[in-house]
Amino acid sequence: MKRGKISISPYLLIPAIFSGISLIAVIVTYHVMFSYSGPKADPGVAILWLGLASVFFSFVCSYLILRFILSPIARFVKTAEKLPVMIQPSSGSAATPPENIEHIHSVLDQVTTILNKVEVRELFPEIIGQSRAMRAIFGQIMKVAPTDSTVIISGESGTGKELIAAGIYEQSLRKEKPFIKLNCVAIPEGLLESELFGHEKGSFTGAAAQKKGKFELADGGTIFLDEIGDMPLATQAKLLRVLQEKEFERVGGTRQIRVDVRFIAATNKNLTAMVKNGAFREDLFYRLNVFSIHLPPLRERREDIPFLIEHFLQQSKKAIEVSPEAMQVLLKFEWPGNVRELRNVIERASVIAEGTIEPAHLPSNLAGEFPGSSAGRKDNGSSLDDRLSEIEKGIIIEAISRAGGIQTRAAQILGINQRSLWHRVKKYNIDVSSLKKRHEA
Repeated sequence: MKRGKISISPYLLIPAIFSGISLIAVIVTYHVMFSYSGPKADPGVAILWLGLASVFFSFVCSYLILRFILSPIARFVKTAEKLPVMIQPSSGSAATPPENIEHIHSVLDQVTTILNKVEVRELFPEIIGQSRAMRAIFGQIMKVAPTDSTVIISGESGTGKELIAAGIYEQSLRKEKPFIKLNCVAIPEGLLESELFGHEKGSFTGAAAQKKGKFELADGGTIFLDEIGDMPLATQAKLLRVLQEKEFERVGGTRQIRVDVRFIAATNKNLTAMVKNGAFREDLFYRLNVFSIHLPPLRERREDIPFLIEHFLQQSKKAIEVSPEAMQVLLKFEWPGNVRELRNVIERASVIAEGTIEPAHLPSNLAGEFPGSSAGRKDNGSSLDDRLSEIEKGIIIEAISRAGGIQTRAAQILGINQRSLWHRVKKYNIDVSSLKKRHEA
């Protein structure tokens, strides 16, 4: 059985406490005076009136003081409760006085949460996330950003590690200096050292001129190395020297080049396991692991999914929304590709849908997660031919997106000739140039 709570206004509680203290003081004074003056002299009546006067005076003074202090807070609580962003009490619940202490705490907690979200949107406009996990990460960023500490960001592919690195840079003391990014996977192994450290003219075949590396370009600023777990061991050794000594040589050069660089790295691999297996240098790992930020996968912060979807839809040229059924599908899916996968799904669905995204507009692997709706597809009374055409259009859009807007490659993915694809693109009025621009962005 739930125990009921008794709500007492501080306007009564605190003056009563002060009055009680005054009364106790009067009683103690009476006993002290009586013990020294003897039993014949009874100052009881005088002490009684003095006690009553003291209690009344204490009550009035404490009430006025509290009124002066709590009135602005009570007005703030009343105003805050009227805001649409505040959680409104249920219609059946009794009204709570604005000066109730527990109620004030509740309202101020809500206001603090809202202000934190506003601050996050102002400080990190590119990072969408209001979950507790993401707010904790924003707190970590604000702590480490003003320092020069090396940061390593871990997390699954597609969780937004590059955005976190950019957020650290934007809040750092080096934000007016260069921010140089390099993906270690995107550069062939033979060219990675040249990209990092630069090279001298004639140092290898094709080196027709001297070239500055990423570390030189980042001097005074910040360098971000993405997917550092894929860096070859030989390059790791040279990178360790840069981190320790702040100096290096260009490929084919002999002159020592000193740099002042803030270092941020990211990986989607388990570096600890790689160190045990000998695939990653232990000394480099400890040099990198000064301040660690782990990005949770999207399935562990599902409350951010509606905000991410809203953000992606705002980038679409079409006025479009997500139906409750489709939102349920999107919320239940495990998202192995995380935010990147969600973005691709929403972009594809927004191209296919007209006005509202339904489960039928989502890829089959998502719609299959929605039980009891014919593999997740909602029947709106359309004919079989219309539904098949909608599916075919979605498959073509997905193939063109994967091909980066290049129709020849998309035709190869689909296993049809280019002329057949061109007719289907024209039939379904697919905007190929828009898909190509999204890929390039």
